[in-house]
Amino acid sequence: MLLAADVGNTNVVFAVFEGREIKARWRIATDPRRTGDEYAVWLLQLLTIEGITREDITKIIFASVVPRADHNLTVLAQKYFGITPLAAGKGDAAWPFAIDVDQPSSLGADRALNILAAHDKYGGDLVVVDFGTATKFEAIDFNGTYKGGIIAPGINLSLDALVGKTAKLPRIAIRAPDSKSVIGRNTEDQMLIGIFWAHVAMMEGLIERMREEIGRPAKVVATGGLAILFDDQTDIFDHVDADLTIEGLAILAEHASQ
Repeated sequence: MLLAADVGNTNVVFAVFEGREIKARWRIATDPRRTGDEYAVWLLQLLTIEGITREDITKIIFASVVPRADHNLTVLAQKYFGITPLAAGKGDAAWPFAIDVDQPSSLGADRALNILAAHDKYGGDLVVVDFGTATKFEAIDFNGTYKGGIIAPGINLSLDALVGKTAKLPRIAIRAPDSKSVIGRNTEDQMLIGIFWAHVAMMEGLIERMREEIGRPAKVVATGGLAILFDDQTDIFDHVDADLTIEGLAILAEHASQ
């Protein structure tokens, strides 16, 4: 079995794969100070609950956008599983696709995994939208080559900035507004409209512009925690795939074995 870990700015997602099938998954808040020993106490208990032993894990791969976490995950793998882990984008786990941008080395691991998995699963020209701490857009051609993208503030970042920089605006929950109206009748509704529908308008406008620039029909794949929320309010997505990033790690591990 493969143990995969995707370290994002907000959460770390662990998953156990048998082939490409996810057998179990868990999520923990990202903390660069968390040691390999602390990860082990938490993770080994969860593996036991799922009936998975340490010996069942034969390969480990991780991807990280938080460099301080890399060492601790390596300690976890070596000390508690006796395995030297693969690090996504490095060595045997180098990205198996062309990166046609000005600074290829600046491509984040999470974005690269989305690119790899989307091309593997859906093919053709693609636009991938990942709703995370930032909202990221990726353009991928029919050969699987990464052509560039967009990084925009995520919806929660936008809300944090709005609330944090004003004295009287309240903290509200991110959700779909109760109606399609964009004229709010009270402060909370006006904030929700300004945050939610502005994000939808940004997303739809940027995707339309990207498709025009690509010049060929391009499918749109959405991933990330808020993808389902937005999918209910727009028809611009061809696929919503919540597991795209973590599945990218399983696909990358396959490439590393070839």
